[in-house]
Amino acid sequence: MSTEPEVNLKLAQEHGLNEEEYAKICEVLGRTPSFTELGIYSVMWSEHCSYKNSIAVLKTLPRDGASLLTQAGEENAGLVDIGDNLAVAFKIESHNHPSAVEPYQGAATGVGGIHRDIFTMGARPVASLDSLRFGSPRDPRVRYLVDGVVRGIGDYGNSFGVPTVGGEIYFEDCYTGNPLVNAMSVGLVKHHKTVSATAWGKGNPVLIVGSSTGRDGIHGATFASEDLSEASEDKRPSVQVGDPFAEKLLLEATLEAIATGAVVGLQDMGAAGLTSSTSEMSARGIEKTGSGGIEIDLDLTPAREKGMTAYELMLSESQERMLIVAEKGREREIIDVYKKWDVSAVVIGQVTDDNMLRVRHHGEVVAEIPAISLVLGGGAPVYIREAVEKKPDTPAADLAADDSLDFKALSLQLLSRPNIASKAWVYQQYDSMVQTNTVTPAGQTDAAVIRIKGTKKGLAMKTDCNSRYVYLNPKAGGAIAVAECARNIACTGAKPLAVTNCLNFGNPYKPEVYFQFKSAVEGMGDACRMFDTPVTGGNVSFYNETSLGGGRTAIYPTPTIGMIGLLDNIDNLVESTFRKAGDAIVLLGDPELSLDGSEYLVMQYGTPGTDSPAVDLNHEKNLQELLVTLASKKLINSAHDVSDGGLAVTLAEKSIMNRDRMLGFEVDLECSCKEGAAIQKQLFSEAQGRVVISVDTGKVGAVIEEADRLNVPVRVIGKVLPESSSIAVNGQLVAEFMIDELLHAYGHALESALHLEEL
Repeated sequence: MSTEPEVNLKLAQEHGLNEEEYAKICEVLGRTPSFTELGIYSVMWSEHCSYKNSIAVLKTLPRDGASLLTQAGEENAGLVDIGDNLAVAFKIESHNHPSAVEPYQGAATGVGGIHRDIFTMGARPVASLDSLRFGSPRDPRVRYLVDGVVRGIGDYGNSFGVPTVGGEIYFEDCYTGNPLVNAMSVGLVKHHKTVSATAWGKGNPVLIVGSSTGRDGIHGATFASEDLSEASEDKRPSVQVGDPFAEKLLLEATLEAIATGAVVGLQDMGAAGLTSSTSEMSARGIEKTGSGGIEIDLDLTPAREKGMTAYELMLSESQERMLIVAEKGREREIIDVYKKWDVSAVVIGQVTDDNMLRVRHHGEVVAEIPAISLVLGGGAPVYIREAVEKKPDTPAADLAADDSLDFKALSLQLLSRPNIASKAWVYQQYDSMVQTNTVTPAGQTDAAVIRIKGTKKGLAMKTDCNSRYVYLNPKAGGAIAVAECARNIACTGAKPLAVTNCLNFGNPYKPEVYFQFKSAVEGMGDACRMFDTPVTGGNVSFYNETSLGGGRTAIYPTPTIGMIGLLDNIDNLVESTFRKAGDAIVLLGDPELSLDGSEYLVMQYGTPGTDSPAVDLNHEKNLQELLVTLASKKLINSAHDVSDGGLAVTLAEKSIMNRDRMLGFEVDLECSCKEGAAIQKQLFSEAQGRVVISVDTGKVGAVIEEADRLNVPVRVIGKVLPESSSIAVNGQLVAEFMIDELLHAYGHALESALHLEEL
């Protein structure tokens, strides 16, 4: 028989609690906590669960909107009304640290966990997206991580039967020891079929459903709340193990159980497992009704390993499990539904009215805690850390004279950069067409679009963040992350609706990191307010730093944005690529051009520059409205925003991203600049607020009229050709390409960079 260790300050500190927090726990309980209680507090007060270093800042984000059906953080995911008695549930979360030490399972369980957040609300997941960051492809371990993460996402999503329809993948040296794996899920539900993650109703039975509980994932939440180091390799037991086939059964059984009307409350067992689900559901019940609580008996919990302690059972993060509160007397209905699907469902306790979380094991009470003390907004600590700006020590580029440069070679080299080149190797491993709702294959629209069956509507979705911009200018970079996401959605013809976010930063105790965090959130908030896209919730992932390889390196601050938009009529969908020869090529937007922050500057001059591109939120809002209007009036044939790589890359992508319909272009750019870097800026600037559209020549006048009405600069810059492509500046030819040259540079560069034959 194992003996529990003595609980004292030293043990609390080993659990990630500080002296002040341990003292507060003793004060709340009026005694020294038991070992199980210490474990419960350690995970619930970890950064991953409590948001103790971020919540004060997060509350500054706009969280109200006419279409929102839940407040941010109120439920497992955001819920947005899209009409026709339908709502969209969506959320994005990180699984960074687990993926760093066990890439396949770390990524797979990240996908599984975010889908459970969606279907525990009663919504059926209909789409998945991701946002991935890795170190240099030259690093053999990075190649191992890329392979494992991509396979983990693909295998879980494909087996579970939800299409992976979009995402992004970037490579920067700062992510070498600490990759980012952010997963987003989107689901649909009818208004009257939603369910809340709340425990209420004294005497209502509490059930654990799904897989049995093992020792995998114990202290996963605290593992996610500390820096990575060489010792992190020893924390593989903190990485959960997923089973997509078990989750598929769990999904179908859960939606059927909800349909019985016997489910009172429901929550996924994600981070902190049984601890978080019981405490959070209890706390919500207390907040909504004035009294509540849960009492459970761990002896009734199905365990896959013998001799598990109360501490292990409460902190296990075994996957594919959920907690249900049933209507008293109807628990048998729920059990029978799960039995039909060959899924375990067991009553392990009941709802109480004494506001306590009470845990029994072997006939003894091993934990008795005021439930509200465990959660955010109750007793969990809230900190505001010191914030000090520390500008990056990056040099300005000494730009070469234009007449010394080969712009064709530079354009092709830029197209072959891993951050720009085709990601077909990645998304071809994902089933994007399962459920038959995906409208266009990956790469043919700026945002993914699925049809909503039974309506004429389409749902657009996107993940986006240029972390280099955030590193150079956190506030502007945060705003650009939102603006580019919205711009991509508007390029499809859809109106941006709402935002979820996954905020990936370094150690918040470092003043310069906390400044990045606060400033990026401020920029995000400004953009969300301007676009009327409220934040429905999300995830904060701090401590993304690593000492692998010596020294300590923080990632670029990466506030990943997930956004949804609504296309009123799917027939108005606009693709990214050129549609037919002869069309006019039109550029919307005319900002001041700069190479700061650009991929070109990094490639050619070895520096990202000294600042991010500027962003004009008023212009971005007008541009979005213009794109949606042009689509609804069927005035444009394609739209693709100018982003990574600048205008030269945008034109090339419009030419070749749809391999079934590749067309060339002839463009002449007007430039009044006399400086030597004029052509470089024209071709490779990533200045914001620009979109390239193609238009029937007979409709150009109508497009210009709409643009003028909304004060969006507009000019015709060329036309679509059947085959070859060329770019001129002020009438002087600077680059000429055959389509095959563009495709060769763009098509398989990522596979080559990753040396896939070695994997």
